Amino acid sequence: MRWTLKPKPAPQKIADFAEKLGVDLAISELLIQRGIDTFQAAKTFFRPSWSDLHDPFLMKDMNAAVTRIQSAIENKEQILIYGDYDVDGTSSVALMASYLDTKSTQVSTYIPDRYDEGYGVSYKGIDYASDNNFTLIIALDCGVKAIEKVAYAKSKGIDFIICDHHRPGKELPSAVAMLNPKQSDCNYPFKELCGCGIGFKLIQALASKDNQAVESLLSYLDLVATAIGADIVPIVGENRALAFLGLKVINSNPRPGFLAIMSQLKKEKLTMTDVIFNIAPRINAAGRMKHGNYAVGLMKETDLNNAKLAASEIEDFNTSRREADKLITREALEQIVNANETDNATTVVYQKDWHKGVIGIVASRLIETYYRPTLVFTKSGDYLTASARSVRGFDVYNALEKCSNLIEQYGGHMYAAGLTIRQENYLAFKSAFESEVSKTLPLQFKTPEIKIDSEINFESITPKFFRILKQFAPYGPQNLSPVFMTSKVNDTGYGKCVGEDQTHLRLTLTQNRSAKIAAIGFGLAARFSIIESKVPFRAVYSVDENEWNGRVSLQLKLKDLKL
Repeated sequence: MRWTLKPKPAPQKIADFAEKLGVDLAISELLIQRGIDTFQAAKTFFRPSWSDLHDPFLMKDMNAAVTRIQSAIENKEQILIYGDYDVDGTSSVALMASYLDTKSTQVSTYIPDRYDEGYGVSYKGIDYASDNNFTLIIALDCGVKAIEKVAYAKSKGIDFIICDHHRPGKELPSAVAMLNPKQSDCNYPFKELCGCGIGFKLIQALASKDNQAVESLLSYLDLVATAIGADIVPIVGENRALAFLGLKVINSNPRPGFLAIMSQLKKEKLTMTDVIFNIAPRINAAGRMKHGNYAVGLMKETDLNNAKLAASEIEDFNTSRREADKLITREALEQIVNANETDNATTVVYQKDWHKGVIGIVASRLIETYYRPTLVFTKSGDYLTASARSVRGFDVYNALEKCSNLIEQYGGHMYAAGLTIRQENYLAFKSAFESEVSKTLPLQFKTPEIKIDSEINFESITPKFFRILKQFAPYGPQNLSPVFMTSKVNDTGYGKCVGEDQTHLRLTLTQNRSAKIAAIGFGLAARFSIIESKVPFRAVYSVDENEWNGRVSLQLKLKDLKL
């Protein structure tokens, strides 16, 4: 692991800001590093509120979108809510449909089949709309590149409103409205909304036209918070406010679908980490293993007993997903070794029968072993389809763009993308992608990095310090959980390897014979030799709570140890 200590702000600035806020120096330093260096900025950070949300009509085409929807409702037109099959897409559909159901009885939903139709707007979905007399499609979390498909819908008398956060191409579909802050001519102040976030801005605009206060939309924010966490968008600015308010809904008055999942988890209070690693995978499992309609149904369900039945079904999908994930990861790792590709700049693997629903997860798993841009392909009809994942700092979307002459279709973000190629182009594409990444991947990005916020002493880790630290949540990109380093650390002599397979470390640490503090290091058993050496070492960690037999105490979650 590469340890990178973030630059330390000027000591006088840290001291002055600490005095102004009435916090200790370590907290002041963390805030300044995050760009928070005024009292007002700190107040906004620690107390996110409705006032942090921007006027939705600042978004390009918002007026046109609202006018078209109002017209559809007044004229009793059939409205189809269309979204992708992942968490962001299905939660967007559940949000938009639930809201419009309060305005019209002519609202239906459509999630494309991952295997039959693939990602985004499909001709089959448009034909379904045409056959069933829908005259307006609201597409969420997809559509920004559906130029031919929107034109096809137009030829059938169907209008499109597109709410998408993916990068627009040079040409845009001829939709009635394109809501996407990433458009170069869109002046919306916050560019990093997820698809469900843009859907929320649309219902906020609709509500304002009906003289509804934005606070009346609180019950929809559990969906928005879940999509923000699952789609790995920056949790700063407007996203931080939406996630903060949405987590409050999840923990105080969750919709029956979430309550049903929480009862399975036997958890009463969820953090954003819980949402990302417990709620989101279950919602995703529906689209991965069966159909995204199951996820929409769960999130729209208003009866708790029905929600529990739906959640139980989705839990079965999630179990199947985990089993497929393990099997394919093992087969992919074997393929890399057998092909003598362990030292490549990239990982590109393919097997025709790999489950399309889990190849994105497998790509992330492979990065844990071979830290490099990774693509996992499987067969999809007459084509090969892949999920791409990247390493920190490297834009895989740009790399794909450089190979676009060999790609039929692609889309996504800096760190995650999807693509389709012709089978006969697989080897040529694999070679071109390897060549492109070899030329453009900086040396430092080839080793996993731990970014350390601050070096502190154990004596700084007090209950008050941790109480303030907890208020930095919700965590996510651009506001990660603070990571600390402490030097001249010793184990008190009771350190040991733990866990069923003895792969974890449990230690009790001290610094300069100061107070002892417990520490757990998952997957760090290989560092036990450092403990045995009896030589002082450095530890990198985050601060957490440990609950045992009704007692709550502070503990360190170790990330790495070095002499």
